[in-house]
Amino acid sequence: MRATGLNHVSIVVRDMEESVRFYTEVFGMEPIPTPNFGFPVQWLRVGDLQLHLFKRDVPAPPYHHFALTVDDFHAVYLKAKALGIFDATRFRHHVYELPGGCVQMYLRDPAGNLVEVDWPDAAALDRSIVTDLRRLADAHPQTGEHRRATLFLSRREHRKGGQE
Repeated sequence: MRATGLNHVSIVVRDMEESVRFYTEVFGMEPIPTPNFGFPVQWLRVGDLQLHLFKRDVPAPPYHHFALTVDDFHAVYLKAKALGIFDATRFRHHVYELPGGCVQMYLRDPAGNLVEVDWPDAAALDRSIVTDLRRLADAHPQTGEHRRATLFLSRREHRKGGQE
């Protein structure tokens, strides 16, 4: 027996309306019908998956995060920059090119949850917009298996040689 996929991720929020507005405006998520759990909960559609928001009085964990792939990295980057929500503390910078050529950006939602935004191809980014992209390999040596790592498993067969 094995898991066949992810269905949803649940996070804690402090202000339900603010968080729903954030995820709908920044990421285009759609509120969907949600059962009554006896406390505020809102489910949001993310493609074929879901993000569940739970209003609870507990802090967001500092390193736990979930990652979203977006269809317009530049738009999310510019929105995050305008809102001042980049997180450069947890991973020492907020936007990295990984060895496989994909990109990770870290930001914080209104409840303090760490959100990773992923993009498959750093070479496709307009560097006049994303001016602060750093290569992870410049900060930490990437050898052997490290260079073969990818966030986008469907692209793995194109990188079997592990070239940067």
